[in-house]
Amino acid sequence: MSATQIESTQDSQLVKSELSTTTEKLHNNLEVGTEKRQEIWGFGQTFNELGWQALQSLSEEKRNEILDDLFKPGEGENYRICRIPVGASDYALNWYSLDETPDDYELTDFSIERDKKYLIPYIKAAQKRNPDIVFSASPWSPPTWMKTKPVYNYGILKHDEKTQQAYANYFVKFIQAYEAEGIHISQLFPQNEPQRDQKFPSCYWTGEELRDFIKNYLGPTFEKAGLNTDIWLGTINSPLEDTEMTKDETTDYPVITETVLSDPDAYKYIKGVTYQWAGKSVLQRTVQSFPELNYFQSESECGNGNNTWTYGEYVFNLFRHYISNGVNAYMYWNSVLQDGESTWGWLQNSMISVDSKTGQSTLNPEYYVMRHYAHYVQPGAHLLSYGGHAAGEATAYENPDGSNVVVMSNSMNHDRDITINVKGDTYKAHLKAHSFSTFIFK
Repeated sequence: MSATQIESTQDSQLVKSELSTTTEKLHNNLEVGTEKRQEIWGFGQTFNELGWQALQSLSEEKRNEILDDLFKPGEGENYRICRIPVGASDYALNWYSLDETPDDYELTDFSIERDKKYLIPYIKAAQKRNPDIVFSASPWSPPTWMKTKPVYNYGILKHDEKTQQAYANYFVKFIQAYEAEGIHISQLFPQNEPQRDQKFPSCYWTGEELRDFIKNYLGPTFEKAGLNTDIWLGTINSPLEDTEMTKDETTDYPVITETVLSDPDAYKYIKGVTYQWAGKSVLQRTVQSFPELNYFQSESECGNGNNTWTYGEYVFNLFRHYISNGVNAYMYWNSVLQDGESTWGWLQNSMISVDSKTGQSTLNPEYYVMRHYAHYVQPGAHLLSYGGHAAGEATAYENPDGSNVVVMSNSMNHDRDITINVKGDTYKAHLKAHSFSTFIFK
């Protein structure tokens, strides 16, 4: 069996070396087991208007190079699981919905014409490179006339039957309109971050409101329309933003997830759950309670636009946390941004930065974070059991081709020597300080 290490540090990236077997077992060791856990469906991103704008600012040659790297199988990041906003996300050029005609309960003026200008060309460019991409979708805000206050940011959906049914029909129209464009929506997440009133497009939901909307309107409407689109609970961010309780109120797992999933009439329509941001604090409890469902990490945390190696290490271990706790897929947020700023003023990280002044693109640390996972862990792989003193910074997989993959970081300030035992063979490896490594055994 051959063994290859691919290592990245802040100063050198994707450096390959071959490993040799050893008879010793070091104190710092990883034991890769054979028990298969959840299937890994793949990795990906969200399509946003500002991402397409950044790509359009590049030369055609450079734009194609980046698109190939992101989406073409075997090239770079191997994206396969991606999300689409229903209307404006906070990284749209400006705020909009797909029907802003007041009181248009019949949705006569529903239209995706704007998406045909910005989002759909981006999606089509991805499909051209990989026709097997699986698409999910989620709204940040309903049309403003459906909310108690007619604004994109803040607010809640009206509770009357007429509005709730119109909103369920809105999703059906979106899915059908995208299907007509050759883009199949496999999963719908009814609300991006339902537990946050935001200054950008958003809509606050309680668990009871989501439960009732899904079981009384969304589920039956999808069923009646005969859609081949699954309803997932998400994207759940959890209100538990801090590591300690700061308010004397319930802000934990039961608020959204358990409230919905413990109701059998809502549960029967739900095929999976997506978590992001503070949702990481309750993921493990949901997987324990509902192991039969599927799970995504739907939006990786995105920093402050500085794109440091240290934040890359944090994101690397977000991947590890979500995967080791049961998700089938991990989605980045904005793979490509020009200068990194949203339309409402938040500077965020991206895997690839485009400088508006020079027109040059830069691969940031989180590009290599994604690369260490997504390039080598194939769609259809399974997470394996693993243990040992080095297990806290590692995950292990079996690919469909039978190869084993270990993805590991060394976040310490000093180099480490480790041993990895795979299929009865033990290999010795050297990990540089603050490094990411992928090991391939085949």
